[in-house]
Amino acid sequence: MKMKRILLFFVMMAMLPLSSVQLNAAKHGVQLGVRYDDPHNNQPGGAKTPVLIPTISIDDYTLYFDTPCDGCELRLVDEINSVVYSLVIPAGTTSLVLPSYLSGTFELQIIQGYYCFYGDITL
Repeated sequence: MKMKRILLFFVMMAMLPLSSVQLNAAKHGVQLGVRYDDPHNNQPGGAKTPVLIPTISIDDYTLYFDTPCDGCELRLVDEINSVVYSLVIPAGTTSLVLPSYLSGTFELQIIQGYYCFYGDITL
């Protein structure tokens, strides 16, 4: 029994360098939800397969894309549902600096086809 514990300990120690740990206290993850957004069809629907929700974090005015969002439209919507900022995310973008004139709480929207990934951010 003691030999099994020692063997398990050495196996765990040998695998430790293979794990990837990234620490960055300044970044905050943005929790994104998803909704089907088809402007031409008022019926519920969409794909029957699971949708991969992008992973995004924010630090001050910089958005970090941990999941590629190439060609998607990024929108910032204020509390009265007005689009205050919009752009198409260029291919290969891993980070994006938002305009410094924006301040307050916004709904971040990433439009990918008929899917809208959304979450709240504060600038």
